Amino acid sequence: MDAHKELIAEFDRETATTRKILAAIPADADFSFQSHPKSMTLGRIAGHTAEIFTEWPVATLTLDVLDMGQGGFTPYSATSTAALLEKFDTELVKAKSVLADFDPAHWMDTWKLTRGDQVFVQGPKWEIFRTWVLSHGIHHRAQLGVDLRLLGATLPGTYGPSADEMPGA
Repeated sequence: MDAHKELIAEFDRETATTRKILAAIPADADFSFQSHPKSMTLGRIAGHTAEIFTEWPVATLTLDVLDMGQGGFTPYSATSTAALLEKFDTELVKAKSVLADFDPAHWMDTWKLTRGDQVFVQGPKWEIFRTWVLSHGIHHRAQLGVDLRLLGATLPGTYGPSADEMPGA
């Protein structure tokens, strides 16, 4: 088994599914909607979901340290579905290129997320990619799905058909 090729294939599957969920946000959605006071707004959870699958792979594979205290990351909050999809599609091209060109010999290199001297996350790049890109992105995509359901949007299937796609459901 070629682990690098398997990660590329998994990334491709999950980004395709993520795009379907992002595209399900109604054009007239209120991006300031917040399902709970402790939850992100719709614009932020949609933006965060998109950036996890586009900006985070690039940072994980091209850097050894992402220092949040040095302007290493600017959170994105979507304000429209069209702008969100344009940003996702544009940045996904770069993320896929970086992943395809990544030298598998570097999967064991250490990557860190810091703020100055404080280390939040540290591990080999393969583990960071699996946990903080793929799993983390899937987690927030599910949260976005709950918000969309609360807003009455039709949800596409992710790992099979959704209730909205099932006859008689």
